[in-house]
Amino acid sequence: MQNEHTITICLGSSCFARGNKEILNIVKRFLSVHELEELVFFRGELCSGNCENGPILKIDNAMYSQVNSNNVFQILNEYFNVNH
Repeated sequence: MQNEHTITICLGSSCFARGNKEILNIVKRFLSVHELEELVFFRGELCSGNCENGPILKIDNAMYSQVNSNNVFQILNEYFNVNH
């Protein structure tokens, strides 16, 4: 099966220091719980160039800034049209 979506998380030092390590784990757990792992290519990048707006998360062509553990579930649920 080929991936239909790409999620990219910034792993640059600024985003990582602002909590992207926790967001990384939340996204991985979300994909597993909702059985989306086969449909999503999940990758990291060293810097998205938007450090002042980080942490940064990209899903396909959509970019989300100031992502945190409180809003990442809402972003993922809305994008993938998943109910808790």
